[in-house]
Amino acid sequence: MKRYEMVKKHEDFNNIINKGTKTVSNYFIVFKLAKDFVKPNFGIAIGKKVGNAVLRNKLKRQMRNIIDNNRLLFENYYNYIIMIKKGASFISYKELESEFRNIFRKDQNEK
Repeated sequence: MKRYEMVKKHEDFNNIINKGTKTVSNYFIVFKLAKDFVKPNFGIAIGKKVGNAVLRNKLKRQMRNIIDNNRLLFENYYNYIIMIKKGASFISYKELESEFRNIFRKDQNEK
């Protein structure tokens, strides 16, 4: 994930969380909000309750890699905020990726 594809500003995070649609799973909460620009942007949030800084950074790196590997799941004209829950630190990368794919399959089936 490139730097220009990231949501960085605190106001943008809050706007997407407050006004966007929410999809919940065991390990993630995904917020999605429409925008004017074609390419999707992403923000990753993880709380301090999940673990120490090393673990949180590892989960964020894995999440960025999962996003890069699954580009086709994301719709254009949307911003996404992905919140990682505490339970995500106890599962493997493969399980994390399959759970993430299931969220978007469930979201696309609801339309």
